[in-house]
Amino acid sequence: MSVADPVANLQALIRCPSVTPAEGGALSALEAMLTPLGFTVERMVASEPGMLDIENLYARIGTEGPHLMFAGHTDVVPPGDQASWTHPPFAAEIADGELFGRGAVDMKGGIACFVAAVARHIEQHGAPRGSISFLITGDEEGPAVNGTEKLLRWAADKGERWDACLVGEPTNPDSLGDMIKIGRRGSVSGKVTVHGLQGHAAYPHLADNAVRGALSLAASLMDPPFDTGTPEFPASNLEVTTLDVGNPATNVVPGKATFAFNIRFNDRWTADTVKAEIMRRMDAAARENPLRPGRDAIRHEISWADRPSHVFLTRNDALIGSLAASVETVTGRRPKLSTTGGTSDARFIKDYCPVVEFGLVGQTMHMVDERVAVADLETLTRIYGDFIRRWFADAVIC
Repeated sequence: MSVADPVANLQALIRCPSVTPAEGGALSALEAMLTPLGFTVERMVASEPGMLDIENLYARIGTEGPHLMFAGHTDVVPPGDQASWTHPPFAAEIADGELFGRGAVDMKGGIACFVAAVARHIEQHGAPRGSISFLITGDEEGPAVNGTEKLLRWAADKGERWDACLVGEPTNPDSLGDMIKIGRRGSVSGKVTVHGLQGHAAYPHLADNAVRGALSLAASLMDPPFDTGTPEFPASNLEVTTLDVGNPATNVVPGKATFAFNIRFNDRWTADTVKAEIMRRMDAAARENPLRPGRDAIRHEISWADRPSHVFLTRNDALIGSLAASVETVTGRRPKLSTTGGTSDARFIKDYCPVVEFGLVGQTMHMVDERVAVADLETLTRIYGDFIRRWFADAVIC
């Protein structure tokens, strides 16, 4: 197998059933691709009490700067009912110009293309004048505790330093060339418990309905809007995601109700300031809207989810400009610079070097019959190859 062929690379990776947290042979397959190119490959196992160990991979070619990192993950989400797939999820079959398989888009396809791009660069130009590294985790689709964050810390403790990073997540909504991600919104989740007084539905004056309180507090978080957006980010948005009273009886006024929420916030906020605003809104609503007229304020408490995601924006003209120019050169389209979507492991990488994201079209990720156009694999490889050439020509060592 020639590792300069992204299709063959992707088929080899898909045929490894690396559903989080299983390595499934995917890192071994990647190591077999990189070692003949001259990369030094290390496998690092991360542990956390009460959680399964995760195997990760770090590979580097070159010893000097500038140093370009490619980051991604070989773990994939479960395929679901395999009988529902047109082609088996781990067979990597090609039909009608498309390659089917779990991880084809998210994100073994991006890894396969970057390996091919590096192989072609070495064939045509020799080793890069600086260094290229692969930082690949097996825990992006899972809790993300034993993955990129720990792998970065492990590598940094060994003396690794990076000047820029490209994450190969699927960023394009419709066609290759649509979008480069230059930042991500922050994310905070929480769970609110409202305490009332249980009673008989026929005697409401003797009870305090916790549902009333939950609805009032939830409404205070969803309206008014937190902001109207910023030049680089859309408006912050909070959604209530669950509401539960654990009450199967229709004639019982519930004494407790809970609801959960998640907010995606822009760069007008930090995790701490958005938490403070959420608590301010709920405290005000609790005072102004008691469960019954004349009663005390709504009794409530909030528990925050661990490890909020912090908002970030990359402002590195050399990195963004090189990638945007490569996309336009290969596709003829000028990509939109975006901060939309959910979180990614770029949220950890941004603490070490400037980071952007660009990969395949994401329409089928996590779906039955996840697939990628074979032609897109070649196009993405050409984009990555042109980017490698441009970035090393213009890079300034940080």
